[in-house]
Order: sequence, then C-alpha cells, then structure tokens
Amino acid sequence: MPLVLLRAPLSELAGAREHELEGGTVLEALLALEAACPRVSGWVLDERRAIRQHINVYVNGQLARGDTVVGISDRVHVLPAITGG
Repeated sequence: MPLVLLRAPLSELAGAREHELEGGTVLEALLALEAACPRVSGWVLDERRAIRQHINVYVNGQLARGDTVVGISDRVHVLPAITGG
C-alpha cells in the first residue's frame, strides 16, 4: 500500500503524519485518506474530487496529479501551501 505522508496542519487533523492506504492512483489514495480520517475531508480534495489549488502532492519526489499511478512501495507527500509575509 502506498504511504501517504502529511504535514501540519493536515497531520494534526488526521491524527498522524503517516498513513498506509490503498489506492492505485493519487486520487484513490486521497479518497481512502478521507474515509479513514474524516476530519481531513474537504481540506485536500474539493467537492468535485479534485486536488485543491493550495495543495501540492508529490509521489516519490515528483509533482503528481490525481490520475498519477501509485504502487505499493510509493511515498505520497501531501503539502499544503505555505503563506505569510
């Protein structure tokens, strides 16, 4: 199963930084994350099941999209945008 890694504040909502989740694509893994951790729902995916603009997803260090294929040993990093001034 791919390992989904979250950064704060998402990791705080999910209750942990690392989650082993089933899914053959990034979108499937993120849907599994929302099912396993309902408090994350709406923060990563929008109502159309698209990755929100302020969220970056990387698979093994490469920028990914929802249809990016993930394997059992892949690492999926979910990074919210950092803002400030």
